[in-house]
Amino acid sequence: MKKTTSDFPYVHGFSVDEQERLRQQARFTEHSIYHDLDFTGCEHLLEVGCGVGAQTEILLRRFPHLKITGIDKSKKQLQAARAHLKSLPWTAGRTKLEEEDATQMGFKAKSFDGAFLCWVLEHMSDPSKVLSEVRRVLKPGGMIVVNEVMNSSFFLDPYSPATWQYWMAFNDYQNDIGGDPFIGMKLGNLLLSQGFSSIQTKAKTWHYDNRTPDKRKEFIDFWSSLLLSAADQLIKTNYVSQEVVTKMKDELKLVANDPNAVFHFTFMQAYARVY
Repeated sequence: MKKTTSDFPYVHGFSVDEQERLRQQARFTEHSIYHDLDFTGCEHLLEVGCGVGAQTEILLRRFPHLKITGIDKSKKQLQAARAHLKSLPWTAGRTKLEEEDATQMGFKAKSFDGAFLCWVLEHMSDPSKVLSEVRRVLKPGGMIVVNEVMNSSFFLDPYSPATWQYWMAFNDYQNDIGGDPFIGMKLGNLLLSQGFSSIQTKAKTWHYDNRTPDKRKEFIDFWSSLLLSAADQLIKTNYVSQEVVTKMKDELKLVANDPNAVFHFTFMQAYARVY
């Protein structure tokens, strides 16, 4: 029996506002994620955890030859993805979205030329099993690209105690529900353990200070939106109080407009192949 959204927790929730935030986030981070990415030799791509189609939209736009099969466990996210992608002319006839458990896919072995995962394994209780399944369904020579968080890399100055309290609670919650907020640093080991070859990892960093004040403010505003997207869930589960959230909002506004603020975050992008 396939699971629905009510069967598993997700730190950001499944609201319509969150679905739109995911699309905005994908576009905002597009340059960093796709700057070095090349799917030229891939015709049929598997996107694991396609969600609302935020990355699907970009993949299809950047690589006009691709056809994508996207999988997700959430009916609600898949419905949103279908509606969104249907509105974009360049996606017509190029997508197939299915409700699937990434740890036990229904696809035959050697079904895809490549695979793409973005902010997915951090939410999985068994990322090794997911990667094992991806390897099974990739053809020989097929490439996998994985983008993942390294939440320990977050830095914000001036010091903002409520924001740090909230951030620790955010990571504790994700860990407690079976995810891994630090999985980016482990991608090399995970891919190697599942038999992938030609493994490469690239640390991609967002570091903004007085040298780029406009970009710094953009990223602090973006990060504020990301943090607050989990606020209702963290309050509901008693990981933080409303008072902490209110104080964090005030701190983030001050930091965003501070002439000497510093923002830093690093994520990991990993590449590997099946032989």
